[in-house]
Amino acid sequence: MTVARSPRALVPVLVFVGTVVAVISSLGAPLVPAIAETMRTTLPSAQWSLTATLLVGAVATPVVGRLGDGPHRRGVVLAVLAVVTLGGVLAALPLGLGWLIAGRALQGVGLGLTPLAMATAREALEGPRSRSTIAALSVTVVSGVGLGYPLAGLVAELGGVHAAFWAGAGVSLAALLACAAVLPPSTAAPRGRLDVVGALLLGAGVAGLLFALGQVEAWGWASPLLWALAAGSAVALGAWVVWERRTTWPLVDLRLARGRPARTAHAAALLVGLSNYLLLTAVPVLAQAPASDGAGFGTSIVVAGLVLLPFSAASVLGGRLARLLADRAGRHVVLPVAAAVQGAAFVLFALLRTDLWQLFVVMAVAGLGVGASFAAFPALVVSAVPPSETGSAMSLNQVLRYVGFALGSALTATVLAAATPSGAGAPAAGGYTTLAVVGVAACATTAVVAWLGLGRRSSPDRPADAAARSGQLSAR
Repeated sequence: MTVARSPRALVPVLVFVGTVVAVISSLGAPLVPAIAETMRTTLPSAQWSLTATLLVGAVATPVVGRLGDGPHRRGVVLAVLAVVTLGGVLAALPLGLGWLIAGRALQGVGLGLTPLAMATAREALEGPRSRSTIAALSVTVVSGVGLGYPLAGLVAELGGVHAAFWAGAGVSLAALLACAAVLPPSTAAPRGRLDVVGALLLGAGVAGLLFALGQVEAWGWASPLLWALAAGSAVALGAWVVWERRTTWPLVDLRLARGRPARTAHAAALLVGLSNYLLLTAVPVLAQAPASDGAGFGTSIVVAGLVLLPFSAASVLGGRLARLLADRAGRHVVLPVAAAVQGAAFVLFALLRTDLWQLFVVMAVAGLGVGASFAAFPALVVSAVPPSETGSAMSLNQVLRYVGFALGSALTATVLAAATPSGAGAPAAGGYTTLAVVGVAACATTAVVAWLGLGRRSSPDRPADAAARSGQLSAR
């Protein structure tokens, strides 16, 4: 083990990196309506400022993990932070929507930093300090999102959309300088070469699917080009699965997705990620939509960001409640209950949109469900693999979660675009109701999948599984 020469400085720097990742990943959500207005474009086009970040994050997470899983971890962290900073600068410069989306895509590379920060804490710190730092990083992933929403809104309100991205670039630059000063070198042995083919197939498949989903309104459901693109994406994803199962050094080791608990957790991660971003992207649009159109509240970007703050706070609480529920009723109960709570948030969203305070309640209830789900995934995934394969097993779950995020973001843009009357500047109320129905269906599917996958054949936890559950859930 390589012990950091300044562990007191290392811990806050690692937590700072985790916060930067969370803030950068969420920076686009409350800014989408303002980006559309500033760039004189449509909401679906502006939505790519968020979707592109999540799409790149889905591919970058295993790539960055593989590159940093060895003696070059310090250099990889610094290089990724440099890319994130460059992306922030590109998004901040007044070069047009295309450059802004390109910059946001570069920032998506930073979503792969949190696992490297955890690996650094595990290797460079000792005993309780290592465990507490990893737990803090896990919580930061959620709490940092809530911090990023209102801060991004405040900066954008005072200085415009580009000012928010300048602020993001400045924060990521500060993280780069801090890591350069205190991040210790790693002595871990390299784990194999990078799976370039797997990264290309995964990126092409997911990107094609998202682009097809985003073009539904423009091309129409009957468009041959739309279905050809969707079919091509399906072929690319199928080829990715075949390649990952056969190659010696897979980008994501699908062979570790064994056992019903792990398969259930992976399917639920995709569904929870999708339903999660239906609300995270729709609520800021609704909050900022003109009240004169009958569906919106006409709030500022700051208020729209504050509406999302209860989500992060409740997510942390949901993670803690999930641990209590797992200890008392069994871990097989957590995911169905969490899906039901998240589904209740969509029911509230469908029925209660007359007052702004109701959006705060909706997001708080959603946060409880999402936080509990995210807390349940690690123990389910690692229960079927030895400790040495924990990181690889969790990689697939993380990828599916980000793919779900990106799908939810793109689907929201498509539904709201279809619900926007010709010549109107904001979606009609029916669009939000449609998203609520889709969200309820996704949550119901999650609950059924979790119950069938875990409820009927659950067995008492083995000692190793119980320890894994306790450690993973406490990290939330």
